Amino acid sequence: MVFPRNLPPITHSWRTLTTDALDLWVGQRQKLKSITLSETLHAERLSDLYGRRPYGAFPKDSEPLGFGHHLAFFHPRTPERYLRPDGTDADFCPPEPFVRRMWAGGRIEWKKPLIIGGKASARMNIRSVDKKGFQGAVAPNVFVNQRIEIMNEGDEDCAIAEERTHVYLALETSQKTIREVRSSLPPPDFSFTFVPTPTTLFRFSALTFNAHRIHLDHDFAKSEGYPERLVHGPLTALMLLETLAYYHPEVVMRSFEYRALNPIIVNREVTFYGSWNGAKEVLLWVADNAGVVGMKGMVLHHGWTYWSTREMHVS
Repeated sequence: MVFPRNLPPITHSWRTLTTDALDLWVGQRQKLKSITLSETLHAERLSDLYGRRPYGAFPKDSEPLGFGHHLAFFHPRTPERYLRPDGTDADFCPPEPFVRRMWAGGRIEWKKPLIIGGKASARMNIRSVDKKGFQGAVAPNVFVNQRIEIMNEGDEDCAIAEERTHVYLALETSQKTIREVRSSLPPPDFSFTFVPTPTTLFRFSALTFNAHRIHLDHDFAKSEGYPERLVHGPLTALMLLETLAYYHPEVVMRSFEYRALNPIIVNREVTFYGSWNGAKEVLLWVADNAGVVGMKGMVLHHGWTYWSTREMHVS
């Protein structure tokens, strides 16, 4: 086993792990107050996000924030000395050895629009922690489920409610088995092909203040058992939503529930697909040229509608 640089190997096998430290951490996390981050939704910041896509107009103040574009905001500016050796934030990270973080999935619900140029705040806390595989023959995982509520300044009602799940693996374990899901997918109604480059990953990392070396450091990614750097989970989820918005800009999304299935590798062409499932549901997924599905999710929408800065209009 080749260990990541600056992450010293632990001497015990995962089969002999005890959960005392993990159980103590879970109890301590549940007692912590929520973290609140406030930001101005600057159009200039969104221009950096829009600049990595090959279509669409640039944002303007007072317009509704695009679906999923809140992912560019509300990231802790943690000083480097407090980051973990792999560059990840330690706030919601379990104790060693469960520190190898991967984006597992989530759910986003849009209740009202955020406004470009306006101020908003996000309140984050740990909703639950799930331990899986500790009694079985496979390596154990720790799933940390966050709850995020985003509100416009001066508004008591939540504009976006998000559930975000990270899975943490032990230092001596890995999960490289490809999950096959191709047979369960319908024929697509629309698609968009894209090549995520190292520049794409660097710019999204900078935009989201994400220093995780799995996205930036080729040698580190190889030490983790991957052939190259990995594309961000939130960038993949955002590109799924962008594909739907590109083909059907009139659709107002109500919710998006998704799951990461396989890693997406930098410099490899991927295609984002969408398929209508009745009048109010759209199945979205992304796959590489070998047909390996990296992420899959379902959007529920309100119908053929559009956002207003004050209310939702339904046609």
